[in-house]
Amino acid sequence: MKKVYFLKSCSTNQRILKQLNLGEEVELQNIKEKNIDEETLAFLKEKVGSYEALFSKKAMKYRSLGLNEVALTESDYKRYILEEYTFVKRPFMINGDEVFIGNSKEVVADAMKSFGK
Repeated sequence: MKKVYFLKSCSTNQRILKQLNLGEEVELQNIKEKNIDEETLAFLKEKVGSYEALFSKKAMKYRSLGLNEVALTESDYKRYILEEYTFVKRPFMINGDEVFIGNSKEVVADAMKSFGK
């Protein structure tokens, strides 16, 4: 599977998509319109080791809901990601068995190599 989950309204995500210049063989999914499903989330967790590693603590709702003041469990991270697209780190890209999560320069460079760009 070749797929990129992104937030269409995020200028950083748009810049990364432009950099990657992915062809039509890569499926794009705007997570605001259709959030990540449980099966894909489980696949990503298997690759990175935890739901916490997939959770965005930069999300505005993280502080507004007071989540920064409580100890979240793995099941909490999973639940919040599935309930609200804003809690998943983005973009995240899947190329077969390889996954790339986030927008750091290293992650984007690795994704570019993987996708042959």
